[in-house]
Amino acid sequence: MKSLDQFSIVDRQRVRCVLTDIDDTLTTDGRLTAEAYGALEALQKQGLLVIAVTGRPAGWCDHIARMWPVDAVVGENGAFYFRYDAKQHKLVKRFLLSGEERAANRRRLELLQTQILSEVPGAALASDQLYREADLAIDFCEDVAPLPWSEVERIVGLFTAAGATAKISSIHVNGWFGTYDKLTMTRIMMDECFGLDLDRDKASFVFVGDSPNDAPMFAFFPHAVGVANLVQFEDRLEAHPTYVTDAPCGAGFAALANALIAAHIIGT
Repeated sequence: MKSLDQFSIVDRQRVRCVLTDIDDTLTTDGRLTAEAYGALEALQKQGLLVIAVTGRPAGWCDHIARMWPVDAVVGENGAFYFRYDAKQHKLVKRFLLSGEERAANRRRLELLQTQILSEVPGAALASDQLYREADLAIDFCEDVAPLPWSEVERIVGLFTAAGATAKISSIHVNGWFGTYDKLTMTRIMMDECFGLDLDRDKASFVFVGDSPNDAPMFAFFPHAVGVANLVQFEDRLEAHPTYVTDAPCGAGFAALANALIAAHIIGT
């Protein structure tokens, strides 16, 4: 991974959209700092699209899409996108699977939940599970004592043995039935909402993240960025970002935002 200062001014000037994870990318020690939130707003004011791409639940994403300085949000690792249409005063919701499919999958996930919590002592249902539409989130370090990595991998194994997709974030193992991921729904959203072809235009995007569930985005985008705390997962990543910030978490995101804004100001 290259240092952020190797992200050339010319490449930064081409960026038109910033896609960002939330937990431990925007947040620091579980809190959204003024610095990180201000960086989101500053990017928007500079004219860039800002999209949150997260594993967090639909209930949170409803709030984020309405009230944060973002243009849309992809949630539950690609299960949906939400976008607030300010002109119509309406929240646009787009799920990949139908309500009937999600309900059927929910019944299967509830059985998995019972199995995982009984077989992996110390694991817990994520505190935000009540607000989820499409996945099951198992907490391994957010509100519980951190589990050994072997136990985290055991949770993943129980999901996959049941035919579910499982991804590890910095705090949860998220599992769902379906083959989608963050990149799948981001591609759909950019086409449907903004008329952009992600495959054709990917050099005009930046994605920033911090954990293994961001690997599809790291692999796809030539200007993917990891915040410094990503290094704790470096040996467990299926793909690495091109760049890494010096600072961790929200401070790393703010450094990236400042670098992008500075390049755009120079180019005007």
